[in-house]
Amino acid sequence: MTHTGRLLSIQTGKVRPLRVGERTLMSAIGKSPIDGAVTVGPLGLAGDEQADLSVHGGLSKAVYALPSEHLAWWQQQRQARGVTLFEETLAPGYLGENLSLQGLLEHEVFIGDLLQFEEVTLRVTQPREPCSKFNAVMGYAQAAKDMVQSSRSGFYLAVDVAGLLRAGEPFELLPGPRATSIAQALGHKARKHLS
Repeated sequence: MTHTGRLLSIQTGKVRPLRVGERTLMSAIGKSPIDGAVTVGPLGLAGDEQADLSVHGGLSKAVYALPSEHLAWWQQQRQARGVTLFEETLAPGYLGENLSLQGLLEHEVFIGDLLQFEEVTLRVTQPREPCSKFNAVMGYAQAAKDMVQSSRSGFYLAVDVAGLLRAGEPFELLPGPRATSIAQALGHKARKHLS
């Protein structure tokens, strides 16, 4: 059985100051949608930046993908904690994702699987591990914990075949070894932090 999905939108970001508690740190967590085709190379999307290359970017974390289905849930978490009084929907890129995907959730994708687009092939490497910058952007201190415990983290991708990506294009999931799903890897991290 073939698993397919769609790339709804593509986002990139520039490094800029971000207030985290009493400190100001540099971050490129806020991403904005790109119109047209985007070049994808071994280190990610053309025009995308990372502030801390020890935890973001590089060959194994070149691109960050998030299921678009999660944005409504994240908006509800913020509203439940009084972060926002408005009913606005979180825009793609708000959580730092480069790719907003539709039709592929963390329990369906495994480390080593490939996402085959028209020109580009991306390999799943690991779940996102959120940090204090994520908490700051979301506006509440438990956001990173919620990401891990809910398995709504998205995943990092390495670029196996470079080329052009376009918003709206379909992709096919090509199974890898299928040993550990992204949800299972997150569950392992959650248990490790609880013990």
